[in-house]
Amino acid sequence: MRLSIGLLVASVAAGLLSVAAALLAMPAASLQFGLAMLLALLGYALVGQGARRVRWAVAAGVGLLAVVAVRLLGYQGQAEEAGWLTYGQGVANASELARWRATVDRERITALGLLLGVLCLAAGVLALPSRGRRRGVATAVLALLVLAWFGLNSARDLGRYPLPDLLAAVWPALLAALVTVGALALSGRRADRHGLLPLGMFLLFLATARTCADLATAWSGWWAMAEPPDAAFLEPGMRVSTSTEGFPQVSSAMEAAIALAGVGLAVIGALRSSREADAS
Repeated sequence: MRLSIGLLVASVAAGLLSVAAALLAMPAASLQFGLAMLLALLGYALVGQGARRVRWAVAAGVGLLAVVAVRLLGYQGQAEEAGWLTYGQGVANASELARWRATVDRERITALGLLLGVLCLAAGVLALPSRGRRRGVATAVLALLVLAWFGLNSARDLGRYPLPDLLAAVWPALLAALVTVGALALSGRRADRHGLLPLGMFLLFLATARTCADLATAWSGWWAMAEPPDAAFLEPGMRVSTSTEGFPQVSSAMEAAIALAGVGLAVIGALRSSREADAS
């Protein structure tokens, strides 16, 4: 019991330090503290109380998200060594386009790890017993509303780019967002008394939706440079990627806080719900 509480406290402390580092414009330190939070949360899921199938599912999800954090740390180091690619500075040469495309491909791999992580967390939600609570209707309605919002904002710029190519680029992040919405809809009937599980899934959806928007932005910027429309021309300083205009613009610290809080609340809420179901 003391070990699980200690791991939970360590996870919260590391999460707060990650947000603080992001607030101070220290992305590498923010990722490192975020990884420390996920590892402490992984230990908490493994040693905590609750049904084994629930604990192992959420632990697998947190472990996969920790792998994503490790990959992001590696990409951060590569970006610092090579220098960030600049957007909208005229027609890029072949080497710049190749580097840009490689960056998009790395982001897709990261999104695939995110998809696997949220799939495991969703499996943990499904493993919880349904107790028929009224809040199940509320979370289902909320899931439909956020899904409609996500769809409307995502469809805003679809006419500018070839849809099959765009979907081929963003499908891992898109599926991660859809899986999280489904888990949100199902979480109400399986939620703990304090509603931590639905709140965590909602915040996690916001994080996955943002990842999808960022990936679409990176790909659309590359596509506009590599294959601009026949009647279009590019000027120095012209912005070519606007896929995230419909999404709320928040700071990197807020993005880190939403993502980490979503994972933490989802894991804690799932374990609490499992314990409450066993006690009833």
